[in-house]
Amino acid sequence: MKLAIELTPEQRLQLEDAAKRLSVPVESLAAAAIRDLVALPSSEFEQAASKLLEKNQELYERLS
Repeated sequence: MKLAIELTPEQRLQLEDAAKRLSVPVESLAAAAIRDLVALPSSEFEQAASKLLEKNQELYERLS
């Protein structure tokens, strides 16, 4: 599945820096992070997802 996401300029730079440090493509690092997140046991995934939703609630509301 192909997925497009929006990052703030700061988030983009952080992702690019992390990918550079690890010597991997940005897309591979992002995909690995998502795979790790969804591979968590369901209770841990739900906690992580809830935390992300709360943290970014204002952004999601502006995008909708």
